[in-house]
Amino acid sequence: MLAVLVEAGVGAVADGERPDGDDEEENEKNSHVHQDARLALSGQVELFFISIMEPDRWLGVELRHLAALEAVAREGTFGRAATSLGYTQSAISQQIQTLERIVGERLLERPGGPRAVSLTEAGTLLLRHAEVIVARLHAAQADMAALQQGHGGRLRVGTFQSVGARVLPVVMRRFLAEWPSVELLLTESPSDEDLQRLVERGELDLAFAMTPLADGPFESLELLADPYVLLVPADHELAQLERAGLADLGDLTLIGNRACRSTALAEDELTQRGVSVNVAFRSDDNGTVQGLVGAGFGAALVPLLTVEQSDERVRILELDPEIPYRRIALAWHRDRHRSPAARAFVDVAAEVCREVAGTLARAVA
Repeated sequence: MLAVLVEAGVGAVADGERPDGDDEEENEKNSHVHQDARLALSGQVELFFISIMEPDRWLGVELRHLAALEAVAREGTFGRAATSLGYTQSAISQQIQTLERIVGERLLERPGGPRAVSLTEAGTLLLRHAEVIVARLHAAQADMAALQQGHGGRLRVGTFQSVGARVLPVVMRRFLAEWPSVELLLTESPSDEDLQRLVERGELDLAFAMTPLADGPFESLELLADPYVLLVPADHELAQLERAGLADLGDLTLIGNRACRSTALAEDELTQRGVSVNVAFRSDDNGTVQGLVGAGFGAALVPLLTVEQSDERVRILELDPEIPYRRIALAWHRDRHRSPAARAFVDVAAEVCREVAGTLARAVA
């Protein structure tokens, strides 16, 4: 490269063609050229080192920095974030400042006083990555705990209402008979998507959920296809029928579920088929929905598993044509170690759900 720079700098002529009197001048020019070349190369080396070292700032990002950002975003204040992580408030503030210096962007707006802090655009972007990393850290912690506990320890399972009432009691009885040393811990939520987020963060080992699952690091086993039915009051004119058409739904006042995805899935399907429904009330309690139907307040489009079939105040009607069944699965974190107890629980749940499926089929036969 140096020879090229010299040639370019002096406009050299061929050997034997240079006048003798030009030697001293040529030597001076060459000296300047060599100096310029060294400066040029020095600049190139400096820029080269800068280009290499620039991304290395990010190697200074530590888990505690990202955990601090996630906690402040979740809690809204530095004080509550510090309490949740077991740090002092000044430590949280220092970690955020260090993170901002490393990434070269302001991540939080600090209004001062009692007002909550808020994320900047850069903070919102980085938080998405921080949440995933912190969730994987919690998952790893839970993974190691499960591995250390072996056949004993805890198994944490998430469930929602209808599974908790119709499926889980039998599953628990059979599972604990085979695994008496396992402590089974249950978490219930009206939203199966909330349960899936707990699985992703390592706070649950397994969760009952409806498919399709949310985006995330999940694997699952489908357990049960749960048909939708129409509940009407026992004295309603439709109660004399065995089946109800989708067009009938447009003439009814419906009672729906608030948080459970089963209602949203059914209503979306009806919308795609051009059926408009009138939902007058929503509840997160299946008993409330059925009780209001029995009292004549309206009708309900619900999965059969949610129905107390012995209730004489209501009639259960099949849908004609049918809409796609609600499909229930057990989900787990695909990257986590699944303990023998967790695998055994899945097997027992599958066995029980095969029996429940037969009961549901007879109910609508």
